[in-house]
Amino acid sequence: MEHSFPARRIAYGLFAAALVLLAGTLGFHQILDESWPASFYRAVVTTSLAGIDSVPDNTGGQALSVVLIFCGVTIFAFLGAVVVEAIARGVLSGSERRRRKTIEKLRDHTIICGYGRVGQRIAEEFQRAEADFVIVDNDPEEVEAAREAGMQAQEGDAIEDEDLRAAGLERAKALVAALDSDANNLYVTLSARNVRPDLLIVARASDEDAERKLRLAGADRVVMPYSTAGRVMANLVLKPQVASFLNVVTSQEGPDLRFEQIEVTRGCPAVGKTIHELHVRAQTGASIVAVAKRGGVYHTRPSPDTVFDEGDVVIGVGTSDEIRALEDLFAPAGAGVSS
Repeated sequence: MEHSFPARRIAYGLFAAALVLLAGTLGFHQILDESWPASFYRAVVTTSLAGIDSVPDNTGGQALSVVLIFCGVTIFAFLGAVVVEAIARGVLSGSERRRRKTIEKLRDHTIICGYGRVGQRIAEEFQRAEADFVIVDNDPEEVEAAREAGMQAQEGDAIEDEDLRAAGLERAKALVAALDSDANNLYVTLSARNVRPDLLIVARASDEDAERKLRLAGADRVVMPYSTAGRVMANLVLKPQVASFLNVVTSQEGPDLRFEQIEVTRGCPAVGKTIHELHVRAQTGASIVAVAKRGGVYHTRPSPDTVFDEGDVVIGVGTSDEIRALEDLFAPAGAGVSS
């Protein structure tokens, strides 16, 4: 492990300075026939660039003075660069330690692997939703860009288990594999699934073959950006208003109307009750457009007699205030009311 202060390199510089002083003292003593103290004094003031009391009276002494001056410039420049580097490294190390401590405090966050075009868009949506997330990318420039945008990001290779653990894999609730390579996304999925069998993994794929392999590797959801983009573009022509509406309400930067999913958990007063018994529309103003049952079965346009069971996921639509009221309605008993 390299120390933040490169003592060994400074020792090398000081050792070189000592050799130069020794050589200068010997040279002046022989060339100018001066005493040892006078020769040492001349070597010190010449090498240290402090100046000399008098110009040597022969060519040999003058040549030696020039050599010592160049050696002094080189040594002091080297030592200055080492000290500046040590100071800068200490500052950077402190910043890195603070970032690591911040990441270590995160719980139930999402790890976004890759900060390319797709990863940037994902991170922006998470940031607008004020959700906790950490970006992992091996490009220092991309990592710095994410940090400048106010995001938690660390430089590392997402296919390495150590880098995923440093991003809090054991404490995360989800992972998004958004790298440009299908092979790398496959490695990330395998690594994450091996460590966390319960982790929600969403992966990017370029084609159907990659999608199949990613699902076999353990991805819960696989998205093909090119296929999705093609479908959206087609709908913008065939059903422009519908496509625009869905794009708006599913974006975090849209107007006050939005979709939200709410899980029916243990201890929720709504368990065993119907939509009619809860008076959802009257109590919250929001509408329940679907209920996802265990096993992935969706009940779209649920009837008033639809019963909520533990583990169901409610898909609601409404304004921000209506969605908060809906979340309070399905909150476990004793949970605080949303502000």
